Amino acid sequence: MNREQEIYKVTLVGSLGNVALLAFKFVAAIVGHSSAMMADAIHSLSDFVTDIVVLFFVRISSKPQDTSHDYGHGKFETFATLIIGVALVFAAIGIIIAAADKIALWAGGAELRAPGKLALWAALLSIAVKEALFRYTSVRGKALNSQAMIANAWHHRSDAFSSIGAAIGIGGAILLGNRWTVLDPIASIVVGLMLIGVAYELLKQSVDELTEHSLPEETEKEILDIIASCPGIKEPHNLRTRRIGYRIAIEVHIRMDKDTPLSIAHDRASTIERRLKEHYGQHTHISIHMEPIKV
Repeated sequence: MNREQEIYKVTLVGSLGNVALLAFKFVAAIVGHSSAMMADAIHSLSDFVTDIVVLFFVRISSKPQDTSHDYGHGKFETFATLIIGVALVFAAIGIIIAAADKIALWAGGAELRAPGKLALWAALLSIAVKEALFRYTSVRGKALNSQAMIANAWHHRSDAFSSIGAAIGIGGAILLGNRWTVLDPIASIVVGLMLIGVAYELLKQSVDELTEHSLPEETEKEILDIIASCPGIKEPHNLRTRRIGYRIAIEVHIRMDKDTPLSIAHDRASTIERRLKEHYGQHTHISIHMEPIKV
């Protein structure tokens, strides 16, 4: 099974889980009169939508380089991560506004309807299912070096976290009586704020990649150390790095003795390329500029 097929398989498993959960949550929210569960259901709906986004963009990102995309189509996967982050922001804002309206009504003297036990059971089931999906998707995403899959995994976990908040709010409203039914919409706001935190991290990561942000300093130092360890290579410098979806790009200048034969210089550059690809993956883009050591 190739990388694209594996991503499809993992994402489809998550999609099936999301479809089952969001249907149960919407029923539980309506029957159980719970705004926290409705917020959680909307979150599961956004999970399902982002699953579709991942499936669509992974097919594009897996295409090899062509005449119109010399560096391949990897950044379509980054774009998918950006869309997931934006979807989370809008879902969070909607949840917070709806909950704030209910709290305002409660503060004005209105009595909020207590949620039912079905909503609590739905929240507890969601915690178990979404945490399992997070672990499964995260492990496979790291193995496949897919940023979109890892982002989607955190979308699963954020749903588990939101279900924890919903369970606390719903459970508190049920156990403490009518005076504390406001805990249900308060839990909705907590869920919304958690979603915004997750969305921020996803958006920062994808914007960094789309704006050609360099790899972390420790990764660049590691690259220079690998190059410097190759025999006959002096003073690696002018290092430039960036991500292209699940791949990375490395451009660097190296120096060799000015009397080095071309065939040997080529072999040394090939050694650098082989070692870097062994460390960072065979799809790593590497460009090496060779310079003579000036006496």
